[in-house]
Amino acid sequence: MAEGIELLRTALRAGVAVESVYLAPEGAGDPLTRETCDLALAAGARVFPLAPGVLERVADTVTPQPVLTVLPMLETPVLATDAVPDPADQPLIIVLVDVRDPGNAGTVLRTADASGVSAVIFSGESVDPYNPKTVRASAGSIFHVPFRVQEDPAAVASSLARRGYRTLATVVRDGHDYTALDWSIPTALFLGNEASGLEAETLQAVGGAVAIPMEGRAESLNVGVACAVLCFEALRQRRSPGRGSGASTISVSD
Repeated sequence: MAEGIELLRTALRAGVAVESVYLAPEGAGDPLTRETCDLALAAGARVFPLAPGVLERVADTVTPQPVLTVLPMLETPVLATDAVPDPADQPLIIVLVDVRDPGNAGTVLRTADASGVSAVIFSGESVDPYNPKTVRASAGSIFHVPFRVQEDPAAVASSLARRGYRTLATVVRDGHDYTALDWSIPTALFLGNEASGLEAETLQAVGGAVAIPMEGRAESLNVGVACAVLCFEALRQRRSPGRGSGASTISVSD
């Protein structure tokens, strides 16, 4: 379910086959909402006008927006994990491990979209990518970024390594400085739980570790912020190859 007119418009622009749209009375008089519902109808969706108070009983928010959209499952069955990528593509895959906050997960999807990440994998006990708060926090990027749910993070790391990816775990300290790495190498970046980070089993399965040097007294960064810092460093290097990027000393995992 996606709440709000902007998510519906984004889904339609992305070519997602919208199943149905539920319209509260307060949205019926808005020209943009009417226009978007007409577009949804033309694309084959069903549009249902609701009686007053109905949407408030089923929506996820206390004061819902007047449009609720039902969409098909978007999980991509085939990702870049299924074949060795062409190094010229310079792919980056994000693997979320036990990331339980839906806002963080949505932020990661939005960051992945903005920075050109190849795919996002939800692993371990991570939040459901279809959680309404995750969908809302993604600001429509859930319709643009390939993603998949794969339960065992250690198995994900092994599979990606076999396919030619360098696997890196994000850690608070004792990791390679992220600015010293060559991000043109096909890489799978593992991000851990908001409170406890990555479990020992996952760390052992991953080939190396990366850290963001910090000053001040903060112990760590929010997982969404850390993801943004790393993904945009990778994008910066792809846009300016050879400028400011160090040679990686981390080899691809066996």
